[in-house]
Amino acid sequence: MTHTAAQGSPLAPEWLAVPADLNDLQEPMWAHDVARNGDGEVSIDGIPVSELKRQYGTPLFVMSENDFRARARAFSDAFNDAFADVCGGVDVYYAGKSFLCTSVVRWVEEEGLRLDTASGGELAVAHRAGIPGEDVALHGNNKSDAEIHRALDMGLGRIVVDSMAELKRVGSIAEARGEQAKVMLRLTPGVHAHTHEFIATAHEDQKFGLSMAADTTDEAGISAAEEAVAAAAAHPGIELLGLHCHIGSQIFEPDGFALAAEKLLRFLAAVQEKYSITMPELDLGGGYGIAYTPVDTPRPAAEIATAMAAVVRSTCADLGIESPRISIEPGRAIVGSTTFTLYEVGTLKTVRVDAPAASADGDAGNNVTYPRRYVSVDGGMSDNARPVLYDADYSAVLASRTSGAAAQLSRVVGKHCESGDIVVRDVYLPEDVAAGDLLAVPGTGAYCWALSSNYNYLARPGVVAVRDGSARLIVRGETEEDLLNRDMGA
Repeated sequence: MTHTAAQGSPLAPEWLAVPADLNDLQEPMWAHDVARNGDGEVSIDGIPVSELKRQYGTPLFVMSENDFRARARAFSDAFNDAFADVCGGVDVYYAGKSFLCTSVVRWVEEEGLRLDTASGGELAVAHRAGIPGEDVALHGNNKSDAEIHRALDMGLGRIVVDSMAELKRVGSIAEARGEQAKVMLRLTPGVHAHTHEFIATAHEDQKFGLSMAADTTDEAGISAAEEAVAAAAAHPGIELLGLHCHIGSQIFEPDGFALAAEKLLRFLAAVQEKYSITMPELDLGGGYGIAYTPVDTPRPAAEIATAMAAVVRSTCADLGIESPRISIEPGRAIVGSTTFTLYEVGTLKTVRVDAPAASADGDAGNNVTYPRRYVSVDGGMSDNARPVLYDADYSAVLASRTSGAAAQLSRVVGKHCESGDIVVRDVYLPEDVAAGDLLAVPGTGAYCWALSSNYNYLARPGVVAVRDGSARLIVRGETEEDLLNRDMGA
């Protein structure tokens, strides 16, 4: 028995419903200025995707500058309002690892945010963009001596230290230069974040941070975190600013952030009482989730801020301590939904897959053959590695036109020589999608360009920023000449 395209397929995951209208751009996956125009094309701030394709080609990352700025302001305003009576406001650091270029650094600075970096290369971008060093932080579990020197040369506002070995190295380098490095200690609070294992970062068994658990093998029984605080406070090359934690990424519920805040505040109070060490700052990290599919339910910045402020306020009152200055590090939550990736459709094929019969067929218990269509596009895992790395789900729409055709369960795949080269694992697209059509995949602003590669010698796509009806390249797409310039064999 063969099952034709239908309203729903047993091959689709349970969460994936057939959209009531395949032409609808479902909220909240898109930037606020993305819509369909009168001709049925997806457009951004009035510019149709066909025009972007004509000017810049595909694949192409298409970003709304106004949406980026609005999301940055939303975090700054929400957290400053929520924490105004707690600690006078919040320092918001944009997590540059999600997506970074000089234009973005300038937007961040102009909107009153600071910048979080994770390497010497990201520091180089920050330096070229001209952001003051005191507004920049440096992360990383294995900073090189050169990166530490660069951080000190730039007068960074904070270096987030991950281990005792690194603390000693940062302190020694700063002392040899006759300086003090401004340091925060990254702790692992042991809070379980409900996210993918590879992006959960606050449990004990991973590479980041200093453990807050007591060391039962040591006679003193103190934790690595407590030992690091005492060492940092005593080191002449270190100015200890405070504590830092990051519980993971793509997190929707505020509970984990609140629990981490409470644990760090209690630790801070205990250390203050035991060692008379006062630390003026506490960074609660980032990891706020966004919508990649219609069923994702990200929390508004104000809701997260209110929940976190309530915990900090009550915990500090309970402990009888003054609240440290709070900072946060949103990245994905600012840039993720600002951007979609534009692809051109190439090869299509339909395969037949056996699955248990749907009850509507009247023969439950028998296997039925259902269709799954493969829609190949001109990019893939080289411009979005997240489905391969994290089994990340995305959505997609037919962008170059509208269609009244029936819904067909589809799998959007790339052009690389890997069977795992999947862009969107499961999505309903119109049956009449054909070669030459344009597809748009929303939510690709974070960790897509940043993780891009030249696998199969594909050139990495460019990034176009759109603002007030005008588009401009902020990152030029690579050419074959770029790829060959580093080949020293000829």
